[in-house]
Amino acid sequence: MNAIVALCHFCELHGPRTLFCTEVLHAPLPQGAGSGDGPGRGEQAEEEEGGIQMSSRVRAHSPAEGASAESSSPGPKKSDMCEGCRSLAAGHPGYISHDKETSIKYVSHQHPNHPQLFSIVRQACVRSLSCEVCPGREGPIFFGDEQHGFVFSHTFFIKDSLARGFQRWYSVIAIMMDRIYLINSWPFLLGKIRGIIDELQGKALKVFEAEQFGCPQRAQRMNTAFTPFLHQRNGNAARSLTSLTNDDSLWACLHTSFAWLLKACGSRLTEKLLEGAPTEDTLVQMEQLADLEEESESWGNSEAEEEEKTPVLPEGAEGRELTKCPADSSLLSDCGNWQPRKLSVFKSLRHMRQVLGAPSFRTLAWHVLMGNQVIWKSRDADLVHSAFEVLRTMLPVGCVRIIPYSSQYEEAYRCNFLGLGPHVQIPPHVLASEFAVVVEVHTAARSSLHPAGCEDEQSLSKHEFVVTSGSAVAADRAGPTILSKVEAALTNQNLSVDVVDQCLVCLKEEWMNKVKVLFKFTKVDSRPKEDTQKLLSILGASEEDNVKLLKFWMTGLSKTYKSHLMSTVRSPMASEPRS
Repeated sequence: MNAIVALCHFCELHGPRTLFCTEVLHAPLPQGAGSGDGPGRGEQAEEEEGGIQMSSRVRAHSPAEGASAESSSPGPKKSDMCEGCRSLAAGHPGYISHDKETSIKYVSHQHPNHPQLFSIVRQACVRSLSCEVCPGREGPIFFGDEQHGFVFSHTFFIKDSLARGFQRWYSVIAIMMDRIYLINSWPFLLGKIRGIIDELQGKALKVFEAEQFGCPQRAQRMNTAFTPFLHQRNGNAARSLTSLTNDDSLWACLHTSFAWLLKACGSRLTEKLLEGAPTEDTLVQMEQLADLEEESESWGNSEAEEEEKTPVLPEGAEGRELTKCPADSSLLSDCGNWQPRKLSVFKSLRHMRQVLGAPSFRTLAWHVLMGNQVIWKSRDADLVHSAFEVLRTMLPVGCVRIIPYSSQYEEAYRCNFLGLGPHVQIPPHVLASEFAVVVEVHTAARSSLHPAGCEDEQSLSKHEFVVTSGSAVAADRAGPTILSKVEAALTNQNLSVDVVDQCLVCLKEEWMNKVKVLFKFTKVDSRPKEDTQKLLSILGASEEDNVKLLKFWMTGLSKTYKSHLMSTVRSPMASEPRS
């Protein structure tokens, strides 16, 4: 967070003064910054963020040393400061904390080094202890403008037995140029700064009570009531905060607290770029996650009941083990049960196309897009998992139903991606069907070679892939429009794999928008068939394969979208006649 946190004090002799401040430096600090300015060093780099210029230079001397030590220092001169106005001793280099994760430095000193920052902090200090005060003089307040920054200020009193009224006035301020961010951080800053203040007041109260017990000041002042109070004050009356709290490590602790406050406040709020409404894939994934959580909760509630009851097996279930969710069983992925493994057998669709060859990949991709059942038979389950992980990227999430590896054939209504062992029998009608494609993985002969341009993968060099279907896709068949665009992206070597993935996302979104229009037109509005044909022509999807693809992808629409359409139909506005 690009801000400054400072502790301020209202001195009875010199007015508002900045005692201690912590700022954020995003630029790397020069060598030897904490041990003194090296000879011959030029002007330090400065950077500007959020309207505040941050200097990468850390002063090795306090401005309290006077004009002779730092004639160009923006801080007050030594003659304008008393013990109560001074925090760090003369010559103290200040405090620096390094955040290795973000390469950010948190630097604390009595005054900011940069003149512009000094002016901003000085003005905020004066306003927080003079005109910008809440009722009761203690508590938080917000003020500021675009030119001088926006300030969160919390004023408070510290007990002092030698002060007028037995207390001194302080404030903790947080300054930044982002008004919205500061307002949103109000509850966080209020709680944390209130904690720092409570700790300071607690320490000072112990010292005050000890001093009053040893030498009560109230009775002594009553005896000198006719002596002007101002003449009774001396240099020791304006004591430093370390003396009031009896804590020699006070400034180091404040530096730690302020640095943590800046880091934590900057980490708790982040900005995200909203690119529009959530996609259908996002909605379906959220629905699947909600269903999975609900199902797991129901399992957890039923476990206690099942422990008390003896399980009753249905007829014909003798000798079979009944489990809720066995790890190796065949389950549908549309309930969120299947999680793809982190494998790299097939790296991408382009890689799979190189391995299978262009004709075989086109046949496989056509069946995938049309919603036909894709069956992989292999001894290597990891290879099948990797293939499904790549192929599923061609479809909307709601259209994907995977049984990753099964010991028996599963019907097409249960899954459109099915992994089988090499010895599992597939029914003859499935092998002859035009709505299924089988990819058999055999052990490759030593003389067999991959197609030209294939990436050299040791795991794939041992296999040979045979793609068969009851209805082979003719090479001259146009197929769905999206298939041609996918092949064009895969064959374009100027496009990286990441760019191809983004192209695929855009293509899916384009066709899902057409699916939404068709669903609204046919299922919700119930338009006649002639109007539907005109709509398909307008959408550029009047071909047979495109129509089949749209109807299949319609099954992947989210429940949220469907319920939204139904609710709009039931609304009074929807019942008005069409013009």
